[in-house]
Amino acid sequence: MSETALILHNIRSAHNVGSIFRTADAAGVAHIFLTGYTSCPVDRFGRAQKEIAKTALGAERDVCWEYRVSPSARIHTLKKEGWKIVGVEQDARAQDFRTTQYRERRVFIFGNEVRGLSKTLCDQCDVLVHIPMRGKKESLNVAVAAGIVLFAT
Repeated sequence: MSETALILHNIRSAHNVGSIFRTADAAGVAHIFLTGYTSCPVDRFGRAQKEIAKTALGAERDVCWEYRVSPSARIHTLKKEGWKIVGVEQDARAQDFRTTQYRERRVFIFGNEVRGLSKTLCDQCDVLVHIPMRGKKESLNVAVAAGIVLFAT
């Protein structure tokens, strides 16, 4: 079985974070790295974050996670450990996620709901992938996009 991890960077909605935790649990994700201002399942006082708990339905207790302010050091370490870093982003360099070959160990990075991934983060990725859009909207909700990518790869 392939090993998958996630980096959630600057996700502004705690409900999206909780939804991704729930989907990650269902998809067998090994680890979630929360970075930037992404909400954590517990606050700095050790209290459960209610908005995450509401949508995660307990998955926030079952999926290993850790928080880091910056994703860069974590990305560097993961690369050294042999993980392929895959940014999910609408970008001219991005490949169709369905046709991309993934290694056994991969980390998908999802960014802010409005701004996506910064150029700096995109440049740290081994590959960028996108979900082709057929309608008039050019993007999906980040939690929906995570579900599509996790269950189709």
